[in-house]
Amino acid sequence: MIVTRASVRCLLPFALAMSLLLVACGGGDDSGDKLATKASGDTQSEPAKPLVKGLPDFSQLVRQVSPAVVNISALPPDEPRAGTDESGDRGGETPGDNGALGDWLKRFFGDEPDEAPSRPGPGGSEHVSLGSGFVVSPDGYILTNRHVIAGAGQIVVKLNDRRQLLAKVVGADPDSDIAVLKVDAKDLPTVSIGDPSKLDVGAWVVAIGSPFGFETSVTAGIVSAKDRNLADNQYVPFLQTDVAINPGNSGGPLFNLSGQVVGINSQIFSQTGGYQGVSFAIPIDVAMNAAKQLKNNGEVVRGWLGVQIQNVDRKLARSFDLSRPVGALVTQIMKNSPAAASGLQVGDVILSFNGHAVDSAADLPPLVGVVAPGDKAELDVLRQGKHKNVPVTIKALPSRFRASGEAPDGSPGARPGDRQPFGLTLAPLRDDERKRLGIEAHGVIVGGVTGGPARAAGLQAGDVILSAGDRAVDKPADVIQALRRAEGPVALLVVREGNRRYLTITPDAPDNDEKQPKN
Repeated sequence: MIVTRASVRCLLPFALAMSLLLVACGGGDDSGDKLATKASGDTQSEPAKPLVKGLPDFSQLVRQVSPAVVNISALPPDEPRAGTDESGDRGGETPGDNGALGDWLKRFFGDEPDEAPSRPGPGGSEHVSLGSGFVVSPDGYILTNRHVIAGAGQIVVKLNDRRQLLAKVVGADPDSDIAVLKVDAKDLPTVSIGDPSKLDVGAWVVAIGSPFGFETSVTAGIVSAKDRNLADNQYVPFLQTDVAINPGNSGGPLFNLSGQVVGINSQIFSQTGGYQGVSFAIPIDVAMNAAKQLKNNGEVVRGWLGVQIQNVDRKLARSFDLSRPVGALVTQIMKNSPAAASGLQVGDVILSFNGHAVDSAADLPPLVGVVAPGDKAELDVLRQGKHKNVPVTIKALPSRFRASGEAPDGSPGARPGDRQPFGLTLAPLRDDERKRLGIEAHGVIVGGVTGGPARAAGLQAGDVILSAGDRAVDKPADVIQALRRAEGPVALLVVREGNRRYLTITPDAPDNDEKQPKN
């Protein structure tokens, strides 16, 4: 309901009459007030001290740090080259103008049929991509997101003093979504770099950027969570905030209350293309590490362990004698990898890496990625119920596993087999299937799933079972015997579509397809 000033005036006589009526009904009896006062006094003699006092004033922070925040325009290769103007404006565009920016805004306000992007940054216009960035050195080095400048033919950086300078790309990293730009300038104002590890969940943070082209816009909120893993950035433990971030904020800085940059605003979770309360920022230490390598070497080299891993769920925790679901479960050791040389085994549960706890599989890649190739690392693993320390020498991540690399292909094909208990149809694995899947020995293929424990476990036709519990399987009978001997859930190592993972099967789960005794 929208309440206008007129409607408020109409309600005033009614409100006054009601208040007089309540006073009349109350009479002079104050027993209710005394009772309320007594009850309050019985439970609390003094008011509780507030944990949060007032709201912060960001004005001084903004005055101090905003000169180092820049607006970035990325034009496609076929766009006419824009001239630069040391004094400021490039034609006096405003958010309401027609032209490139006007067209870009129309798309986000619903005047264009195209679907708005789910992350801020490029794609908002077929004419120009708008984003943000910040200066990290007085001689003109600038950090932003890679997706802001991807595919650009010309990049124009607009400084806080309204100068516009052409920028060149020093380097860009798709895995972290970081890009380093360079403009020809001296004595530029710079940001101060903070420490994200000292940032608490619930702490105030401030974003400055150019949402929808509105330059130097300030928004504020709190840190909602830390170390968030997103599917397309496995090497970045994102900061999650509720700071209002929209298209055009990408690449802009996220500040703590000391005026230090703690993150680069990068993505939003949205079903509309605009802010819906969930925003993500790249921690500044991750960004600066990538920027340093891009500046010095032109690329980012990450550490590589050489394993496939998965999360440990409640049933797997029981089968591996873990008190709670924790760690990264190793499902495959790659050939000629650091993991293979270290003696790490399939079925090991990695609980820590270099002293950092690994609570889930998503925690491991960022920890390994920041280790320089050639450096040593220590892993604490759980193997057959016992803790074991495994030293490993990290290698460089092969190019085929980077964001631009090809994904493995080839999946096992389902074929008929012998009907077995537990809702499984199993068959031996043929030599041609072993070769196609890269399996040297062992393995039984699932020809079909008819129900019961197999269906409850999530097994599918075409899955290849490599082991049951801690034993490799060579024939269908090996799987069935392992399930019949089990007193609880059994971990099955399964190959599906070229990837290995553990599934837990509970032998005593109901099998609706088996014959049941009649009542």
